[in-house]
Amino acid sequence: MPLPPAPSRRAAILAPEAYEASARTRPVDKTHPEVETRVEPASRSGRKTERSQAAAAELAPAPAMIQVETKSRAPAPSQEPAAAPAPVARRATSTRSSTGTSKPAPGAPAAPVAARSKKAAPQGPAKLFVLDTNVLLHDPTSLFRFEEHDIFLPMIVLEELDGHKKGMTEVARNGRQTSRTLDALAGVHGADIAHGLKLDSTGQRAAGGHLFFQTVPLDYSLPTSLPQGKADNQILGVVEALRKLHAPREVVLVSKDINMRVKARALGLNAEDYQNDKTLEDGDLLYSGVLALPTDFWVKSGKNVESWQSGAHTYYRIGGPIVPQLMINQFVYFEAPGEPSLFARVSEIREMTAVLQTLKDYGSVKHAVWGVTTRNREQNYAMNLLMDPEVDFVTLTGTAGTGKTLLALAAGLTQVLDDRRYTEIIMTRATVSVGEDIGFLPGTEEEKMGPWMGALDDNLEFLAKGSGGNGHEWGRSATTDLIRSRIKIKSLNFMRGRTFLNKFVIIDEAQNLTPKQMKTLITRAGPGTKIVCMGNLAQIDTPYLTEGSSGLTYVVDRFKGWQHGGHIQLARGERSRLADFASEVL
Repeated sequence: MPLPPAPSRRAAILAPEAYEASARTRPVDKTHPEVETRVEPASRSGRKTERSQAAAAELAPAPAMIQVETKSRAPAPSQEPAAAPAPVARRATSTRSSTGTSKPAPGAPAAPVAARSKKAAPQGPAKLFVLDTNVLLHDPTSLFRFEEHDIFLPMIVLEELDGHKKGMTEVARNGRQTSRTLDALAGVHGADIAHGLKLDSTGQRAAGGHLFFQTVPLDYSLPTSLPQGKADNQILGVVEALRKLHAPREVVLVSKDINMRVKARALGLNAEDYQNDKTLEDGDLLYSGVLALPTDFWVKSGKNVESWQSGAHTYYRIGGPIVPQLMINQFVYFEAPGEPSLFARVSEIREMTAVLQTLKDYGSVKHAVWGVTTRNREQNYAMNLLMDPEVDFVTLTGTAGTGKTLLALAAGLTQVLDDRRYTEIIMTRATVSVGEDIGFLPGTEEEKMGPWMGALDDNLEFLAKGSGGNGHEWGRSATTDLIRSRIKIKSLNFMRGRTFLNKFVIIDEAQNLTPKQMKTLITRAGPGTKIVCMGNLAQIDTPYLTEGSSGLTYVVDRFKGWQHGGHIQLARGERSRLADFASEVL
């Protein structure tokens, strides 16, 4: 029998009429007996000859033919390596069942898993994360932060969410947002809680897992020392039941409560902290804004350095392996015995070259800012950023006594009263007390903020005296009333909706602010406004923030390398020998 016509698409099955038409138009070719085995339809099975049966027996082991004849969408033999992960995907999705839910239809979620494997192959099988209530109240978007893994919510978590939804606090707002997110996931067309809700059904493509709810009671046994009616213990019981039900799949409890995690580990359960809100795992890895050049810098790069002068600054164009480590507005220095020193700021980076700009020395009396001269290298770096009109956002970190508030106030007063670059100074801070509150404070907004602004009063007292050889006319004649007339003290509670035009904004004690609060404040900046954030990450007073999750750490990491932003970590205290010694030994 002659060969039938070629299929129009890959792995397509031809109709029996195509074979019959080929047989009528062409003579039978006796040299290809195997064709008869492929042509035989079920209706013609009674007409098989001995020759066709022998040919079929010879061709039975051929996997390609069997696959094509039995499956309508089987891949070609050349695509077998690409199809290899299919069993893994099916195995991972088969475990996506939770307590009280039936297993999803076989192969239903296989397509999303295969699509995600093109971007990044998941490390091992998908896990099942049980979220505590505090995680959802801390970050309403935490449901979409677990990539290809699944999420399980116990019924007691929904009860606690309902109890925290009332009020105007941030916790209440997060609770309401979480409830709306859950309602949106459950309201998607075709969503089935029994099979799990697809987390990417609302447009969150980063989440590839499913969301499961507890729909039936669970059988678990906890130690008698744990009260059965407490919510935390009920969640621990759910984790224990899921671990037994889904073994050997890994079931992990995610909670912000340290004691909750300790109890879980004591019971032999896996527990983790919610890490997505942390910018850095270690505070020592925070961007310092300063880089020391290697000791052989001039030896390796001295011959290829281009230099020119423009105005009061000298520029150097360098290359070499040091360039990938640099960032815009990062400060570099070179100090070595017998070698010329270099103190500069990175002003431009192009491919494998960078331009270094020399700095203005604010340590000399001639360049004093409102009578203030810098006393060390880091302070000089900070003053260069504070006095640069092209830098709109400055962050200063350091221990107590490094001069953060003094430098910011001196730079602000000079640019407000002398240069007329800004109209006024706006100063604010987070009202987080060190000890117990002393009750409500009387008076207006500024009067209520007065006790929190002790650092402002201390520095203004120093600046009003013109200490340090103030050479400015305005500085010599300025009084405390004149200075205070240009400084406005505002509360964080009333910042939403405002727009600052040509203002010099100082945010003190920024380490106690959350990333959301920092975003609210920084987005208030209008044209011509400069914002300075200061804080000491070692003195976080709010109980829900750490060095890694503080808003100050968040903005330092996000703004590094921006051409209109800069950061300096002040290392040395200049307050007194007593304060320096106390910072070291206490």
